[in-house]
Amino acid sequence: MSKTSQQNSATDANGVSVIHTQAHTSGLQQVPQLVPVSPGGGGKAVPPSKQGKKNSFVDRNSDEYRQRRERNNMAVKKSRLKSKQKAQDTLQRVNQLKEENERLEAKIKLLTKELSVLKDLFLEHAHNLADNVQPVGTETTTTNPENNGQ
Repeated sequence: MSKTSQQNSATDANGVSVIHTQAHTSGLQQVPQLVPVSPGGGGKAVPPSKQGKKNSFVDRNSDEYRQRRERNNMAVKKSRLKSKQKAQDTLQRVNQLKEENERLEAKIKLLTKELSVLKDLFLEHAHNLADNVQPVGTETTTTNPENNGQ
């Protein structure tokens, strides 16, 4: 570490004390340290959105205030109408999907019945064919009376 160091202190415009430490024997880079001026540790941080606003009294009878309120009221009305329209569109889409689902389920039932009927017909036909076909090793010979004398 450094054997000798110097500290220079200065206060900036925000009331924060900046301490510059200069180390003579080390090759470390200088880093300023921010220290609050007040011993209590400073006040609350103010968000950027609130920094520019003043806590002055607003005259509710002024034209500027009336215009801002009117614009705000129109924006709120527009937002609520948009939200209501979106809800109606969603409900309409839900109803369409329900109807489509019912149609598809009815089609599934119909196709399932058709498949069952066709399967039964196929099995019946296959069974009839199996009854008419004889096994390979048991051929029946029919005697032809015309071929007996030769």
